[in-house]
Amino acid sequence: MTDDRQEADDANSGHKSHKCGRSRDPFKEFRDDSEVVEEIIEDGQPIRRRGIYLLPNLFTTMALFSGFFAVISALNHDFISAAIAIFLSMVLDGLDGRVARMTNTQSAFGAEYDSLADMLSFGLAPAVVAFSWMQLGGVNELGKFGWICAFIYVAGAALRLARFNVQLSVVDKAWFVGLPSPTAAALVAGCVWVMTDFDMASFPARVVLALVVAVSGILMVSNIGFYSFKKIDIRNPVPFVVLLAIVVLIVLIWAKPPVTLLLIFGGYTGVGVVLAAFRLLRSARSE
Repeated sequence: MTDDRQEADDANSGHKSHKCGRSRDPFKEFRDDSEVVEEIIEDGQPIRRRGIYLLPNLFTTMALFSGFFAVISALNHDFISAAIAIFLSMVLDGLDGRVARMTNTQSAFGAEYDSLADMLSFGLAPAVVAFSWMQLGGVNELGKFGWICAFIYVAGAALRLARFNVQLSVVDKAWFVGLPSPTAAALVAGCVWVMTDFDMASFPARVVLALVVAVSGILMVSNIGFYSFKKIDIRNPVPFVVLLAIVVLIVLIWAKPPVTLLLIFGGYTGVGVVLAAFRLLRSARSE
């Protein structure tokens, strides 16, 4: 009788431990350790928020993938696809922030993730694409000059993004301090696309591209102000000619995308540099 009772107790004990084992989540500890926890201020009180917002970070991930695809395409000498991927990354990078603001899903995680994605898409990818094009055919005509120019661009992009992140609360929202990294990437990608489209692989063309890469990197860390267009309210009425100009621009991009895009971003950069030169001359004369 005693043995039967002992066996019954053992069976009940095993059954309970089996139930406890089934109800225990073996991945809970992993989720707790890997969860993103942010401390935010809500109603004047610090609170901790767990998890991330999916929608804006999805756009950032797609922008990151486009930059990575540009690198892979450049290594395979598919420079047109690489340039298109960089321009696509620009579009996606512009959307993630706007989507976050529209849906009120801004977060510190999203800002840091976006900055790291920008470093790949607008820092490393354009430099790799340009350097690979300069080495087209396995000809190292530029020697060290080519990769030095590429590194100047990469370092300029990293410094530009770091400065932008720490000056968010003190700069005028209407102006960028230094050339924005997406615009610098567009200049480099546009040059590569045009030179590939027109089959310009001569030594002078490689030198021009190397100089464009280096100058773009220097402009990113300059103190030149470039208009940001952030204070334009698209809900306000505009003259009819503005819509006509947009239609013409769309037609030109469709007809000859590399030339049109290069002229747009090259013109934006040139206007910023010329205006800065005029301001410098005016201040020198006033003194």
